[in-house]
Amino acid sequence: MEASDLEALAASVPHVSIDEVLGHPRLAEARGAYIRRHLALYDRNPFLSRLLIEAGRFVVFKVLLALDAAQDASRRETWLTMRRLKQEAAIFGFTSDRQIDHLVARLRAVGFLDAVAHEEDRRLRILKPTATMLAHDRDWLLTLMEPLAILAPQVDYGLASRDDRGFQAAFRRTGLQSLALAAKLFATIPETLLFFSRAAGHMVLTALLHAALAEPGRLRAPMPFDEVGDRFGVSRTHVRNLLVAAQDAGLVRLQGRGGHLVEILPRLWASHDRGMAVGIFLHTLVYAVARGRGSFTPTSAHSRESGDPVS
Repeated sequence: MEASDLEALAASVPHVSIDEVLGHPRLAEARGAYIRRHLALYDRNPFLSRLLIEAGRFVVFKVLLALDAAQDASRRETWLTMRRLKQEAAIFGFTSDRQIDHLVARLRAVGFLDAVAHEEDRRLRILKPTATMLAHDRDWLLTLMEPLAILAPQVDYGLASRDDRGFQAAFRRTGLQSLALAAKLFATIPETLLFFSRAAGHMVLTALLHAALAEPGRLRAPMPFDEVGDRFGVSRTHVRNLLVAAQDAGLVRLQGRGGHLVEILPRLWASHDRGMAVGIFLHTLVYAVARGRGSFTPTSAHSRESGDPVS
């Protein structure tokens, strides 16, 4: 499915649009909830931050999950091989084949991914997310539940929070159709990509904005490079270079001795809000399509007992 096809589909299912997020009267509240939940998932976890929080790695992680869920045993072209993974990840332009080889090897080494011989062709290796990888994916999805409850309390997003494996697979199958649209939308936010293109960069940004939420006016925040680097498994020099690049891009101003006090310029808040809005739009759209199609069988006890429709 092309990006334009999924955009057309948006007209027929309930979802939260980008403009609705950005114009919502409770945007600041939803932003705070999103930042807190996102930080809670990766803060003080250098392993996960370094493993996943960089554009190329994150894209490969999500594409792996989508391709796994979308496989059809009767159609060889859908099997999750390295070749298929590289083809789909290429539309984002963040990673080379060599980088994908390295990340897949790393994901296998740390127990996130298996590679098994296909039963019909023992020479062919099929990549398979492990329970650990699927669990992290569910945790990541929950970072959107609190802001969504604020922005769209009339819509039932309960399936995403009930640990329903059947729905998770359906969500990822539908998500495969959104890859082209996601690439198109995120390409319009270069400010977000400045952080996301560097190891743990998005978490450094999240920590900065979280610190600013506690400051009067949210105009500046302390940013001790050593402490922030330790939280996310990168060096103080990496943190400083990232913030210098953000200053050069007109997103922040470094103040105080050594630049450890960061003034956050309006453009950074605006770009963060748009990135959050794009993510919420894509996930609510995919959620609505997956739920509307009913192309899954609930697998958790909670899901079997609750059949609430999306309102």
